[in-house]
Amino acid sequence: MKQRETSLNSPLNGHQHMEDMGDEHIPGSFETPLREDAFEMDDELKMELIEKHFREIMHVLGLDLSDDSLKGTPCRVAKMFVKEIFSGLNPKNKPEITLFENKYRYNEMLVEKDITFYSFCEHHFVPIWGKAHVAYISSGKVIGLSKLNRIVQYYARRPQVQERMTVQIANELKAVLDTEDVAVLIDAKHMCVAARGVQDTASSTVTAYYGGRFKNEATKQEFLRYLSPTGE
Repeated sequence: MKQRETSLNSPLNGHQHMEDMGDEHIPGSFETPLREDAFEMDDELKMELIEKHFREIMHVLGLDLSDDSLKGTPCRVAKMFVKEIFSGLNPKNKPEITLFENKYRYNEMLVEKDITFYSFCEHHFVPIWGKAHVAYISSGKVIGLSKLNRIVQYYARRPQVQERMTVQIANELKAVLDTEDVAVLIDAKHMCVAARGVQDTASSTVTAYYGGRFKNEATKQEFLRYLSPTGE
């Protein structure tokens, strides 16, 4: 039997490269990796192209696209990708942040916990979901509580790595609030662990960022006590 030849750019060679890499998570920068021309194409064209390519993926998988249940799927997936689950890629969707004077002179910790989020693992494009807990100590300004949720959602709605998402949320809070005194803790489940590979449905992943006064052990422990179901 004649051996199949592959070039460096062939699909088979790329597949072999991924097999060689295995399930290793390659660390990257704290910025989401985007091309410089990422937003030159408008959303309508992006959806048109995604629909076309996803239709081809379904065809390759052997699905009957004439079936009533499937024929609208490529369009639905394209709209979901651009308008919903990956909308955080586009800076135009970044939430506008409203700050207020700290008129009450509240200079203790403020914690917003149990912020539900859904994201997607950038290594396998399957869901990551869980809870984010954020806290800060005011430097003179306070933020509308709903904006804390919106910041989390903005950075979650893109292909992500949990470690990067944690740092991105923390950096945004520091920039907006003009303080280093922020903390972020994320507890999430990963479908790339639960539904494939090791197929462990019980485990979760916890990542944390502590800045400024939260590096102090007593302040850190105060924050963690607020997250405990018993408050202890």
